[in-house]
Amino acid sequence: MCLGIPGQVVSVEGKTAVTEFWGVRKEIKLDILEEAVQPGDTIVVHAGYAIRRVPPADVADTLATYEVVLCEAGEDPIALDVIEDLEPHSV
Repeated sequence: MCLGIPGQVVSVEGKTAVTEFWGVRKEIKLDILEEAVQPGDTIVVHAGYAIRRVPPADVADTLATYEVVLCEAGEDPIALDVIEDLEPHSV
């Protein structure tokens, strides 16, 4: 199973967005995302690519769900993969 990670777009330059995930910033590729994003938008990212823009009405519920999953996961290997993906390449 793969898990996409929600993050907030900080800036966009061409097909790359600097995106913040719980205080960690990463450059994310926008190549496969069909809709345009702008600073302030929330996107779901997998393997360094934006795969979905979260509708503004769904952002609070989406982030709350991820907070619960990450807080309750403990030693869950999926949560550890998410944490490892966020740490090495901060911008």
